[in-house]
Parts: sequence; structure tokens; C-alpha cells
Amino acid sequence: MPTSLLTVDQVADRLRVSRWTVYNLIRSRELASLTVGRCRRITEAAVDAYISLRTEQEAA
Repeated sequence: MPTSLLTVDQVADRLRVSRWTVYNLIRSRELASLTVGRCRRITEAAVDAYISLRTEQEAA
């Protein structure tokens, strides 16, 4: 099953946050990412996992 790689800007749009916030989430290891050359990419699965984790934390 192919996994889509998203840019930081695409993730920021999906989460309705700034690019800076996405980079902070990556830096704090709350959002998994990988580097392709000099570009930072995030899988759709990582974004979904982050949303699920935050939803569970908010429900607790």
C-alpha cells in the first residue's frame, strides 16, 4: 500500500496551524517525519497517528 508523503505546508494546512508549529511538533518528536534530501516530509499515517493521540489525550 503506497504511503503519501506530505510537505510541512500541507500538514500545516491539514492541522490548521502554522509551519512553525509543525516544525515544533517534529522537533519535540510528537509528529514523526523523515528527511528526503534537504526536505522534511511527513507521512499521512504520522499525521493520522498524531491526531488520534491528541484526541485520546483530550478525552482523558
